Amino acid sequence: MLKQMGRTSQTVLIILYVLTTVKAFEMEVIPADRVVAQIGETLILTCNTTGCALPKFSWRTQMDYPLGGKVYNDKTYSTLTMSPVSAENNNDYLCTVICNKEKKEKSVKVELYSFPSDPVIKTTASLVVGETATVICKVHDVFPSDHLELLLKKEEHILHSKTFEGDVCTKAETKTVAYSFNLTTEDNGKEITCVARLQIAGMDFEPNERSTSLKLNANFGPQNTFISASPGNLSMEGHSLKLTCVTESNPPAQVFWRKHLAKETIQHFVENNVLSIPHAHFTDSGQYICEVINPVTNKTEKATVNIVIQAPPKNTTLTVFPSSSVKEGESVTISCTATGVPAVQVILEKKIGGVITTLKTEDGKYTIEKAQLKDAGKYECTFTNKFGNHSLDVELDVKVPPQNITVLVYPSENVKEGENITIVCSTYSNPPSQMILKKVNQEKEIILPVANGTFTLYNVTKNDTGRYLLDVFNEVGSNIKVIEIAVVGKLEKPDQIMPLIIAFSCVTAVAIPVVAILIYVSRKAKINGSYSLVKALRLKV
Repeated sequence: MLKQMGRTSQTVLIILYVLTTVKAFEMEVIPADRVVAQIGETLILTCNTTGCALPKFSWRTQMDYPLGGKVYNDKTYSTLTMSPVSAENNNDYLCTVICNKEKKEKSVKVELYSFPSDPVIKTTASLVVGETATVICKVHDVFPSDHLELLLKKEEHILHSKTFEGDVCTKAETKTVAYSFNLTTEDNGKEITCVARLQIAGMDFEPNERSTSLKLNANFGPQNTFISASPGNLSMEGHSLKLTCVTESNPPAQVFWRKHLAKETIQHFVENNVLSIPHAHFTDSGQYICEVINPVTNKTEKATVNIVIQAPPKNTTLTVFPSSSVKEGESVTISCTATGVPAVQVILEKKIGGVITTLKTEDGKYTIEKAQLKDAGKYECTFTNKFGNHSLDVELDVKVPPQNITVLVYPSENVKEGENITIVCSTYSNPPSQMILKKVNQEKEIILPVANGTFTLYNVTKNDTGRYLLDVFNEVGSNIKVIEIAVVGKLEKPDQIMPLIIAFSCVTAVAIPVVAILIYVSRKAKINGSYSLVKALRLKV
């Protein structure tokens, strides 16, 4: 009896040991209860069992929707793989396990979201100041979009915000927000930011906020254009000069230089917006124009600057109109012109011999209404400013015809045969006159030679009687004098003794007074201690 009771106790103990060492049938789903996954990723649900050697697995959704994944069974566990996860997988999944007619089930809630990338922000193709600019922000593949909030900010200032509550979303969508505003110059370079927030209660994922920024590239100008001259608008000839065209423009404006009224293009060195004149010349004075063009806005603007190159008198001229050689009575104008900065003072002087006469001019011009011979001579223009002076001169020649003609005939116009006749002609003219003496004959003209205005007829005969024309002329004019020559009778030969008597009488008449004068002078010399024949003669006279 005691032995039987002992065996029974041992059996119970063995059963209890077996019962305590063999696990009961259990199952679990990993992840448990709830899982958050992003659309597009891979999600694996695992159903594990214990205490069952040959479990049977099955998967289904709560509403019997398609699983949207692949099932894999391996002895004591089963997996449901969703790759990639799509919006259709947003469901409750139930894993059922049967082991020896014992059935167990567990579910897991799959909650999905999609927020894979930062927002994309764009602006209208060309942002021009003064025009309407539109900023567009897009967020791609958002789920659920009804929890999305979009903000548009300029720097820290909120321009616009939008939520999508009430949207029915069954898949990932692209959401857009746009905002338009009037673009100003101050907006250039400022940062526009699009902030996207996807906040779902009870769902903890990162990132739930994304943002993208861009800087506004506002096209404007050109505006406020001006030209800066260095060292200044006034510069000395030979010095360097730089002109800088300053403007406000985005993108940078194209700069074009030109000179007002200049026929040729500017030959100076131009780099970007700077025009350089290494050695300024007086001719570089003038108005310079800088024209700037914005290639985007197609707007242009101009600026001008007047440049004055200071120098001694330049381009000096002395002209005589109509000519430096004029006829008496004609009008003649003498003009003196020059350029230069500072202004050039012009002085016109007439110089004849040592006499200098300053003439009064009007705008550098001096006019002689009726030129006379006294107006001929040298005329000199002097050009002066504080940097130097320069002079030019010209000879004015006034041509006059023969005038004040005088004709003398020696010994007379009536002579005897054998005598010599001398005709002397004097006149006043410029250029000097030429003279021709012609004897007028019914059959022909006889032209007689002249020497220094003197004509001589030797041993005249009665054939020399007649009318003679004396033609006095130059390139300006002429004058004719008529001379009547008459040869009458014959020249008588004088007695030989008579000239001797006359000569002796003349010598005696002269000698007596000369002797008396010499005696008087010698006495005076003794008193004064000197002798002067000239003085003596004067005293005698």
